[in-house]
Amino acid sequence: MVSVKDIASKCHVSVATVSKALNGYCDISEKTRARIKAAAEEMGYTPNMAAVALKTNRTYSLGILFVDAANNGLTHEFFAGVLQGIKAQAESMGYCITFLTNRIGNREVTYTEYCRNRQFDGVIIACIDFGSPQVLELINSGIPVVTIDHVFHNTMSVISDNVKGIQDLMEYIYSMGHRKIAYIHGADSAVTQARLTSFYRSAQQLGLSIPPEYVLECEYHDTEKARECTAHLLDLKDSPTCILYPDDYTAIGGINLIKSRNLSIPDDISIAGYDGIRYAFVHEPPITTLKQDVDAMGKEAVIHLVELIEKPKITLKESFVIKGSISPGRSVKRLKNKAV
Repeated sequence: MVSVKDIASKCHVSVATVSKALNGYCDISEKTRARIKAAAEEMGYTPNMAAVALKTNRTYSLGILFVDAANNGLTHEFFAGVLQGIKAQAESMGYCITFLTNRIGNREVTYTEYCRNRQFDGVIIACIDFGSPQVLELINSGIPVVTIDHVFHNTMSVISDNVKGIQDLMEYIYSMGHRKIAYIHGADSAVTQARLTSFYRSAQQLGLSIPPEYVLECEYHDTEKARECTAHLLDLKDSPTCILYPDDYTAIGGINLIKSRNLSIPDDISIAGYDGIRYAFVHEPPITTLKQDVDAMGKEAVIHLVELIEKPKITLKESFVIKGSISPGRSVKRLKNKAV
């Protein structure tokens, strides 16, 4: 392995000069810096990360806490997109990412212990029970943290604009002539609360009255429960003309139930999803959905976490909101009678 001493010998300079050139110090000439960096690259030099950690108190390693209660793992397309954004941005900024767990060997540890043991510079938390004691311990540990789609007091977060997303969907569905809109929302969470509040607020602003039986709960990605909820709505004496689902996967569960009754989408019933997964665009008809900018969410999380790590004294712990966009699809019918 090539060492700093080897580079110093080749360039006929001191070890200290090589160290300054490779670490960005300004008290050497640009000509010398360029010569040393060229030699380091030619010789295949890579820094010893253990030595770098000792010297800089940094490992350039970020932990990712991702626990999917629905057991979709990395097949969870929304978070897979977020994680891809995280990976790309981290690598471009010279950081590596590692998933963290609560075990080291055969020993069970807390998330905080794991982070300290692995010497993570910071952690991104996504898709987890944010009320878990271990998560709360990590939040309060002093380790730089960014949360995704959840806001803690005095902690940096990156969140999807769930309020605007539901508002945009409601306004689009309304513009297509629908006045009887049902909402199957997700299980209780900060995301669900924001979306449900936005649903009711948008309905009020549009002058719509939402019957209690039009609002049902279904776990995210639970296609079987989505089928049950859809059946309940279709069986109502005054059934809705459009059903809004918590995500595109549950929308698929609803679609299957609708088709099993020999009903047509959107001629007999309109539907809309949320997230903008790939299947929504290849389904026939393409599903009307709110496409979230998952890549931007992942990249923003890394950018602001690195700011917090490298400039802790001047970085504010803020929430950064990422907007999505309507994908109209063809699953919402335009009703001729706007008074429906």
